[in-house]
Amino acid sequence: MKNEKQKTIKKPQLTEKQPLWEDDWLAKASEPGLPVLRFSPSAWAKLLYFRDRSNDEIGGFGVTDPDDLLLVREFVTVEQEVTCVSVTFDDAAVADYFDRQVDLGRRPEQFARIWCHTHPDMSPAPSVTDEETFNRVFGTCQWAVMFILARDNRTYARLSFHVGPGGHVLIPVGVDYRCAFTASDHEAWETEFAAHIHPAECFLTGRDDIQAAVEREGMDLAVSYDFLEEFQCLDPAERQLVLDELAGRPELWDPESEVMLL
Repeated sequence: MKNEKQKTIKKPQLTEKQPLWEDDWLAKASEPGLPVLRFSPSAWAKLLYFRDRSNDEIGGFGVTDPDDLLLVREFVTVEQEVTCVSVTFDDAAVADYFDRQVDLGRRPEQFARIWCHTHPDMSPAPSVTDEETFNRVFGTCQWAVMFILARDNRTYARLSFHVGPGGHVLIPVGVDYRCAFTASDHEAWETEFAAHIHPAECFLTGRDDIQAAVEREGMDLAVSYDFLEEFQCLDPAERQLVLDELAGRPELWDPESEVMLL
């Protein structure tokens, strides 16, 4: 009698799902001690619109429910000067924004604790400038959140608290489709964008300027921008413009290693 071969059944490996796009992050959010920064679909759609509308950083505030301070119902911008690596809010515009929110009966923890901004590149990691701004503006608050949305939809959210010994923790991000939300309003968003977003010139004229900017932002010089990936996405005419510019800018090239510094 022939021996029967035993069949081995391999159990599928379970992997951690991404909380932003999977359904089970809502269940995880109910676990004790695990806060989640959630956006209403309309607030998330507006944030994406502003990010994709510009090649610069865009900043604003998250406005939350009074009883759920990590549920962002609205994304609101103020007048600001922006570049590809920075956002500077107008002080008078911030004061006006605070006055309007108070007039609506909202408390500061609803409209002045979640700082949202976008990164025009593929990295959501905070820069040195981001850290300095967050510490300067929100360092005296009992708690605050720094949220960053990158070009490829990757996110960074850090909850910092300054009560007792203080501390901070990275928290997941999600879009909460369970809450009531309004429809997209591109016309109103475009009006707000035109009124509030003011691009400023941001030129790095030479190798020393590039090195200084890289060191200031805490970036790796060789990978500070996903240049090759972005270059491949350009139209042929745009690629030629970039090549023509590089041909006339020998200071951007390392003559020894022939590695482009950008």
